[in-house]
Amino acid sequence: MMMGHRWTALVTLLALLVYFGMSLQVARARGKTGINPPAMTGDPLLERAVRVQTNTLEWLPIFLVSLWLFAVYWNELVAAALGIVWIIGRMAYSAGYMADPAKRSSGFLIQLLACAVLLFGAAGKIVYSLVTGV
Repeated sequence: MMMGHRWTALVTLLALLVYFGMSLQVARARGKTGINPPAMTGDPLLERAVRVQTNTLEWLPIFLVSLWLFAVYWNELVAAALGIVWIIGRMAYSAGYMADPAKRSSGFLIQLLACAVLLFGAAGKIVYSLVTGV
């Protein structure tokens, strides 16, 4: 049984659960506003919920690939910790954006920084190992 990278796997599942929750937030907004698919506009509540979900979807590939590469090439526990920071940032982004789009910045910055460390950390380590042969 493969037990390596279980923390990274757990953080991956948590990130996907957060995204699933954001999808449910869109469904709840549709119920509250009475706006049925395929319409995506017509009420600020729905429009904010859709934007939160879409923005998170836009970041998931960057985050997940960076998370796993950092875990493989650097350190799994540090990757998992940064992944939790990313999740917290996404949740703060969502809460801020749903309250008032102007309040999204701190959550966005938190997740951006966590993702940047994962992405550039992984890239740096991969390039370093290619150059040095280590």
